[in-house]
Amino acid sequence: MPAGPVLVVEHEAHASLDLMAAPLAAGWAEVVVVRPYLGQSLPGDTQGLGGLVVLGGEMGALDDDVAPWLPATRALLADAVRRSTPALGICLGAQLLAAATGGSVERGSAGLELGLAPVSPLPAAAADPYLAPVLAGTVPATPFDVLQYHRDAVTRLPPDAELLVTGELYPHQVFRVGAAAWGVQYHPEVSAPVFAAWLESADHEDPAVSARARSGLAARPHLVGRQDLADVHAAGLLAAATLVS
Repeated sequence: MPAGPVLVVEHEAHASLDLMAAPLAAGWAEVVVVRPYLGQSLPGDTQGLGGLVVLGGEMGALDDDVAPWLPATRALLADAVRRSTPALGICLGAQLLAAATGGSVERGSAGLELGLAPVSPLPAAAADPYLAPVLAGTVPATPFDVLQYHRDAVTRLPPDAELLVTGELYPHQVFRVGAAAWGVQYHPEVSAPVFAAWLESADHEDPAVSARARSGLAARPHLVGRQDLADVHAAGLLAAATLVS
């Protein structure tokens, strides 16, 4: 097991660890969830941590007026990169990682990306320590389907980032910054009931996009809320943390 606990930053109650909670708890001696939206404080750095996970949320990566803890979250991610503390940002977390390390995040020019969408590993993914468990047993560069729900996108990667997985609507789907920090734009952690609740919210925002997403999900329900996908993404962070512990 990694030497220190894994710290999880949760931005809202409806965007929790969800399906990744059990595999992270199985791999780490301690999982500490911090909920700054409830007034809980973030640490000033990642010293002593075995890993860091920053989850998704409705706010934008630079919406400090909406979520006043975001500057501290970006600083924590930047510190993780400096210290090579294994870190994973999911959706908003990926955007925060990019913003914290010199990349750009903007409203996506292609609009809301919602529902199932294929993403494609790039050649560099095969040798990446985080993605090795994710891609194990698959043919290199074979696309796989994931759940998406985001309006904003990483439009420019940080200077020392490497793109590992790309997508059709938005290209920056998985990237690594430094030695041990990864951003994942899609949602490997979300369960079917939680994603159904997200769709209800999307019905009011963009009914046409929501209707198309529901149609695609109905045709392939076995791809919604995949515990196996959550397991391998948790295993990737554990593998990276074990390497540096």
